[in-house]
Amino acid sequence: GKDRSVFAREHVRAKDGDRVLDIGCGTADVLSFLPRVEYTGFDPSAEYIATATARYGDRAKFYCQRVSEQSLVVHHDFDIVLAQGVLHHLDDAEARRLFRLAHAALKPGGRLVTLDGVYVPGQSRVARLLLSRDRGKFVRQEQGYRELAEGVFDDVGSAVRHDLLNIPYTLLVLDCTK
Repeated sequence: GKDRSVFAREHVRAKDGDRVLDIGCGTADVLSFLPRVEYTGFDPSAEYIATATARYGDRAKFYCQRVSEQSLVVHHDFDIVLAQGVLHHLDDAEARRLFRLAHAALKPGGRLVTLDGVYVPGQSRVARLLLSRDRGKFVRQEQGYRELAEGVFDDVGSAVRHDLLNIPYTLLVLDCTK
């Protein structure tokens, strides 16, 4: 955890009672670092969802499926949507769809916060190598991620972080406000 606690504190910035949707929630470890939020997590992996439910089932709802337009009929008006380590697995068309889904799920003034590996100029060789070995085939440069977000959100902030993991790994946080 160091990465999740810093990410939660400095970037997610959830408040008690916030409604949070986590797209591709994995084992939902970010929940350890969030206040008392109303948390809904989606992930297609049965294994991840089983682990998440065992750990956090008393304070969150989990669904073993991908988020879709159908799921948002029931789940909407979120204060915060999270997508951690998701975009770099999606091609541009899929990524645009994720931004549209997130936008639809948010209440006005709500925020989508994403976290993904990023290529930056002057990056260490080790960081670049680690990114190239990632299972995600769509690690982009900062501008590439921003352009996808800006196609859907008017207000997009981004922050490059070199310090979130204990290995040399460069991460980009996008903060998109509806």
